[in-house]
Amino acid sequence: MHVSAYDDFVTTVPTPESVARMLSDDLASASLGIELLEAGPGRATMRMTVTETMVNGHAIGHGGYVFLLADTAFACACNSHGPVTVAAGADITFVASVKLGDELVATALERTRYGRSGIYDVTVTRGDEVVAEFRGRSRTLR
Repeated sequence: MHVSAYDDFVTTVPTPESVARMLSDDLASASLGIELLEAGPGRATMRMTVTETMVNGHAIGHGGYVFLLADTAFACACNSHGPVTVAAGADITFVASVKLGDELVATALERTRYGRSGIYDVTVTRGDEVVAEFRGRSRTLR
């Protein structure tokens, strides 16, 4: 069993060292309670619960927080190979609104890597329901 450096979260899948190192310095994600569930080569799964500070004036979860969860899963997936990799761009489609107390899970999967670039898809779910689809484009730094 491997214990990651991120929030003392225990997982049975070995977390790539590059992901554990990145998350140990990611105060933005940690402060929102985002947890790493699983990470491996080209993939990652993260969890976040919608809190009252994440709800907007329409009593629904602010889309920026859903994007941040997806972006964190994307970052873990594209950094799983080792070299420091950053977002070159990303977009999101909100499929359903989220509400206070919802537990969201973001699952990121690598679609392709070419040269120093990559494309990753992230699906954000609430239980079995898809609430958002995110596509990220990565760039590995020299």
